[in-house]
Amino acid sequence: MISGLHHIAILASEKARTLAFYGALGFRVESCYPRPERRDEIVFMTAAGLTLEIFVSEGNPPRVSGPEAYGLRHVAFAVENARAVREGLLQAGYQPEPMRVDTITGKAMFFVKDPDGLPIEIHE
Repeated sequence: MISGLHHIAILASEKARTLAFYGALGFRVESCYPRPERRDEIVFMTAAGLTLEIFVSEGNPPRVSGPEAYGLRHVAFAVENARAVREGLLQAGYQPEPMRVDTITGKAMFFVKDPDGLPIEIHE
């Protein structure tokens, strides 16, 4: 039986941009594992009991964003104040979508894309 979420794996093209983006959401680097034989690096970032396993490499195809393909659609992070997180992302130079209210939960939320186009939902 499942006991919890172990980690979320993300492919990234540029280390600095990716770490800055997830850092703006409150994630902190825990460890880095360069793998020269595979021409990549794995970076683990954590926040609020969540772990991101970020594979930084070159040469992967760009993310297909439209039409959406089957499989994982997006990652959603819970926050206490979506408006404050959105404002922080705007001040850091990112372009989050407008705030909206989730029609199912009635809570404030918005989307923002990471530097490689992965949709990230921020949800109260």
